[in-house]
Amino acid sequence: MFVIIMGCGRVGARVASAMSRGGHEVLILDVNASAFDRLDADFGGTTVVGNGIDMDVLRRIGIERADAFLACTQGDNRNIMASQIAQHIFNVSKVVTRIYDPLRQDTFKALGLEAISSTVIAADRFIEVLDPDLVQEGLAVDRA
Repeated sequence: MFVIIMGCGRVGARVASAMSRGGHEVLILDVNASAFDRLDADFGGTTVVGNGIDMDVLRRIGIERADAFLACTQGDNRNIMASQIAQHIFNVSKVVTRIYDPLRQDTFKALGLEAISSTVIAADRFIEVLDPDLVQEGLAVDRA
């Protein structure tokens, strides 16, 4: 599978390294070249400095043949814009978007995007560790 990952922060670098180790063709894109220092030393993919909302950059890196696109920068707006471009303009079949603001998750779903809210996941896990009864009783944060 050819996977394009926008954002080489801690999450993007971890996903890119794992997918590369798993034998996938991985291209990771970031606006800052020093971000690639987060990748594992044995990362076998391609790194590109560029902006994932720039359609010329996306064409240059081969988005037309991408099987999957992951937007995981620190900006919800950039992530949603890049994901919509990947899905609706370039017809990438699997598009996953990272979001921080859980209130936006429903909006992303309405746009047909698979959104993962690290805020919701972290909060749910903290609640589960602090008081497992809240999870069993259905009082924990709802995983939208």
